[in-house]
Amino acid sequence: MDVDINYWSVALAVANWSIIFGALIVIPFRRSPAAAQGWMLLFFFLPFAALVVYFFIGNARHPHWRRERIKDVPSVVMNALSDIPTGGRDAASGLSPASRRAAQLVHAIGRLPCLGGNTVDLDPNYNRVVDRITSDIDAARNHAHVMFYILHDDEAGNKVLSALERAVKRGVTCRLLIDAVGSAHDRNAIVRRLAGTGVEIRLILPLRFWNRATRADLRNHRKIVVVDGRVGWVGSQNMHQIEYEPNTFYREVMARVKGPVVLELQAIFIGDWFLETDEDISSPKLMPLPEHTEGGVVAQVLPSGPDHPRARVDALFTELVYGATERVVLTTPYFIPNEPLSLALQIAVEKGVKVTLFVTATTNSLLIDHAQRSYYDELLQAGVEVMLYRERFLHAKHLSIDDDIAIIGSANMDRRSFELNSEVTLIAYDAGVVAQLRRIETDYRAKSRRLTVEEWEQRGFFTQLLENATRLISPLL
Repeated sequence: MDVDINYWSVALAVANWSIIFGALIVIPFRRSPAAAQGWMLLFFFLPFAALVVYFFIGNARHPHWRRERIKDVPSVVMNALSDIPTGGRDAASGLSPASRRAAQLVHAIGRLPCLGGNTVDLDPNYNRVVDRITSDIDAARNHAHVMFYILHDDEAGNKVLSALERAVKRGVTCRLLIDAVGSAHDRNAIVRRLAGTGVEIRLILPLRFWNRATRADLRNHRKIVVVDGRVGWVGSQNMHQIEYEPNTFYREVMARVKGPVVLELQAIFIGDWFLETDEDISSPKLMPLPEHTEGGVVAQVLPSGPDHPRARVDALFTELVYGATERVVLTTPYFIPNEPLSLALQIAVEKGVKVTLFVTATTNSLLIDHAQRSYYDELLQAGVEVMLYRERFLHAKHLSIDDDIAIIGSANMDRRSFELNSEVTLIAYDAGVVAQLRRIETDYRAKSRRLTVEEWEQRGFFTQLLENATRLISPLL
């Protein structure tokens, strides 16, 4: 009996250390030091559990079949963009030096040009956005393209689904993309509902562990609506009722856009449709001559994520913060920054820039709550103004730089949005759009509480211990 016990003890120890040494060889490869550190800590303390977790979400790359299809996405998107009229191009030449540098960076990493002559209307009213999107679909004459990370067949989702059903009866081509994991609650019911209606629906990356396997952690987090190639919507809002979880009411910001930049949203949708169907739907009918507003907003779109590996949205955020001269305002529900972005915020304060961070007072994840709180200390000590929004769950995601750059999109300020999720970001180089965003931020301030250094230093020892522990694994969240 003792021999058997010793045998299994030795075998267990050998297996433990084999896993750990194997992790030392594999984990640092193609990972940031922070992410590698998080994984190694998990492997050191819980090697067997870490091995199981790593099997499912450890390698942040799509399977081979998906990577092969992704190689064709740039040509599909560029083919669609070839129909954009040349009159709206080269709009960056009239921008300020800071805006011009940002536009050049976005073009370099995302390959979508800077276009002028647009209108951008920011809408922070949740239910009104649902009604306006429904109205736009009801006005469609040629096509309606809709993509959401989360779509539920509830009060809000039903309005959009019903509008799509009405549209196909008028002869309008309707295509719908929903993420298979994000929309898991109602996806099967929605597929059954739309069967036979004429609405073309595809699930984005349905989970499979066999032929054409997919990953649970690499999701399409975009929110895009394009109607007739003339009206577009982009931002943070999914399509579910405002009370998504019991007693949790969402606060969002969406941008309704018209003009040439709508065609960039269209091109991203076309690329995503290709990824799920292997069908290139590019057509001049999808890229009509857009309305061009003289003296309108100069804007461009940045797609990011594993399907656009060079387009790192965190690189854009960091560059914009470094280029700020007066003011930076960040709004995000999840704030787990990488080191370059965190350092940029602290250096901005040292240069005399007023930096404000709006975050929801309590997220919908206890683990993320503690992980993101672990970053407050260094920000507060540096002089960053941390505002805790209290009225609702602040799910909006936007950034304003000085008085001439506004960013609205689907990306949170965390590793998941920076590296794992497919995201979409609208960049507007326009004082009027920034003024719209400032009014929204002013409303946030009235409903927020400023976190002070003194208050923060009074939190208990075990709270600090939990924050520090979750920070160690925050690169994995």
